[in-house]
Amino acid sequence: VVGMLVHTGVTLLDLLGPQTVLAQSCDVHLAWKNTDLLETDSGIVMKASCSFDECPKDLDVLFVPGGSFEVMEDDETLRFLADRGSRAKWVTSVCGGSIVLGAAGLMQGYKATSHWAARELLTNFGATPVEARVVTDRNRVSGGGVTAGIDFGLVLLAKLLGEDVAKMTQLALEYDPAPPFDAGTPKKAGPEVMKDFLAWFGGAGNTLAPMCAAAGKKMGKYTPIAQ
Repeated sequence: VVGMLVHTGVTLLDLLGPQTVLAQSCDVHLAWKNTDLLETDSGIVMKASCSFDECPKDLDVLFVPGGSFEVMEDDETLRFLADRGSRAKWVTSVCGGSIVLGAAGLMQGYKATSHWAARELLTNFGATPVEARVVTDRNRVSGGGVTAGIDFGLVLLAKLLGEDVAKMTQLALEYDPAPPFDAGTPKKAGPEVMKDFLAWFGGAGNTLAPMCAAAGKKMGKYTPIAQ
């Protein structure tokens, strides 16, 4: 049983990659406060399949995608994550989802990854940032930015149902990536592309850092801070 958080502004591919991998073999629930229509970051409209109250209490997997970080300041959402995460066999994320898990107090003392632009902010939540596509630390599995969701999903599926099932799923999806450009990380993109990216990206990163600092100070409200 897999519970996947959805919310307005969710990064659709963060969610859809893992959901596509897992839904073929697992019972997947898309959870939000209600089942009203919501708009993803790319403008596609979707809705949850269940409310927080309707989401199974005992999950094999709790999953959080990235997207709008406003959810990191939402008390009801963080309480939901802390509750389900306290019992879930696997607590997982892709992209900025690890930051949201951190705000719920669920990443203390774990190694984790996130989108490269936000990864170091995990230190606000007692986590150790790791530069990797997928990071597993005990029962925490986190994926890097956006497109890492399929890699993450296959790694998690192998842990849940075995490598053979994961390999068959990869074959069914014809997941054999061959990107047209070798520019998927800051190191590979080079200084000129990075300069242009940062000019395009604007000041979004400047607002996220203080949000994470504030959320890190409050995470004990949801999950007691380890001493």
